[in-house]
Amino acid sequence: MDKGKRNLIIALIVIVVLVAGTYSFFKGSYNRFVTLDEAVKSSWAQVENQLQRRYDLIPNLVETVKGYAAQEKSVLVEVTNARAKVGGAATVSDKIGANNELTSALSRLLVVVERYPDLKSNQNFMRLQDELAGTENRIAVERRRYNEAVQTYNVAIRSFPANLVASMFGFEKAPFFEAPAAAKSAPQVKF
Repeated sequence: MDKGKRNLIIALIVIVVLVAGTYSFFKGSYNRFVTLDEAVKSSWAQVENQLQRRYDLIPNLVETVKGYAAQEKSVLVEVTNARAKVGGAATVSDKIGANNELTSALSRLLVVVERYPDLKSNQNFMRLQDELAGTENRIAVERRRYNEAVQTYNVAIRSFPANLVASMFGFEKAPFFEAPAAAKSAPQVKF
């Protein structure tokens, strides 16, 4: 075999290896991003399940408190309005913001409840409060899992050279579920 043919065969082999390697990289990166994106969506669905559970409990809690604390109308209205915002939120970011408002309103409601000893001993209220506390714990667990999935996904789409594939196929950063700034301080109720 002459030197020209041998060089041509070597060049073709190098090209085939480069094309196969590039294809494998793009395919592997794309499939990894799809898997991570689905993990984020699945985690968010679990958060939404728990948020829906809380959303469904709130009317019962509000009605029970209303009977005892009619003069606390502003807090009850605030909880009801926050719940309505949750029901109307469309995007993940809107849902996160609306649920943070609802969490804040619920914490103020529970502070108001402290002023009514008869309410605190009411069996219906105690059952609802326990359900709400359990739901809040579930929400915290699912938010943590969601944030872990988001972190893994966001790191993957921002890492070089895979970020080139991510930008080519439109993979964008997912939002974290962050606590609102108001959550850093305890709710205040003034008498």
